[in-house]
Amino acid sequence: MTRIPTGEQHPARVHQWSLGETPWQQIPPAGPPRARVIIDNDFAGDPDDLYQLVHHLLSPSVDIRLVVASHLRADDPFDPSGRSAQNAVAVVQDVFARMGLTSTEVVVAGSDEPLQDRSTPRPAPAVDAIIAEALRDDISSPLFYVAGGGLTDIASAYLTEPRIAERLTLVWIGGGEHEGLAVPPPNAMPIEYNLLIDPVAGEVVFTDSTIPLWQVPRDVYRQCLVSDAELRVRVAAAGPLGRYLYDEVAYVCAMVAPHLGGASETYALGDSPLVLLTALQSVFEPDPSSSRYVARPTPTLGVDGTYSDAAGARPMRVYTWVDTRLMFEDMYLKLAEFERWQGGVS
Repeated sequence: MTRIPTGEQHPARVHQWSLGETPWQQIPPAGPPRARVIIDNDFAGDPDDLYQLVHHLLSPSVDIRLVVASHLRADDPFDPSGRSAQNAVAVVQDVFARMGLTSTEVVVAGSDEPLQDRSTPRPAPAVDAIIAEALRDDISSPLFYVAGGGLTDIASAYLTEPRIAERLTLVWIGGGEHEGLAVPPPNAMPIEYNLLIDPVAGEVVFTDSTIPLWQVPRDVYRQCLVSDAELRVRVAAAGPLGRYLYDEVAYVCAMVAPHLGGASETYALGDSPLVLLTALQSVFEPDPSSSRYVARPTPTLGVDGTYSDAAGARPMRVYTWVDTRLMFEDMYLKLAEFERWQGGVS
């Protein structure tokens, strides 16, 4: 069920641009980006990450510094090749080509393997790039590391250079439900999908590191449902880019329907809160003010995905509700705006 590009060449756009120079961004909000963002996702897997990537790239309030292509589990049906991080690079480069983006040097490969233990990092080009961006002293804008898959590369960067914890905030889609806040869904995986990609890296981030953490656990990312009718009318109709995004989800739905009792009218774009919580913050007293979270001490995280209290632990945010109206309406309108610009009518 891999989504790796098959070698199809996309015709060059009439206009091409680099990150930070995108003509469709010459619209409000005016002024420089408020924050820097490093995107980390398993782009050879579930296509919800493609929606998040495109949405972030269309958001002028953030400066996308890196796109980390990270790995899936070795036995993941989306890509069981053992080189899913390398394949994810090709997926991202394909998206950049469809958008006319030329700054492919920001796309870096993560490790193709999870951590072996809690003290040994996995070397990868992404690790060096993450550290370099986090330790910059020539810029003061906040840095968000947004992760929609496993945590191998941010954990490896921390193990290599712990000072990065003082320089960024990690926003992670993953982890199971917290007791007292939510219950698991029916027939849930014992270990949540993204955590299962690299449970040891999860232990490093939660238990061993001092990285500031905003978590969007499974019960919350499952709130991010869109209907097939929405996707047909608001995404597939938004030019070639929108059609590509729609077809990626439609392909997966068709593949899994026989195994899940039939067709469904919804799909979870569970990585989209990464955009909401970073690019769509309030104007005054900037924060993801339209969503809700609870602040609590960061628990230790077991390799089995369970949480345990830890004395003196650093605080973290656990999001309990996300503003799907703002998140998805913004995505739909930006896709339509992009298509108008591509068609030369904006």
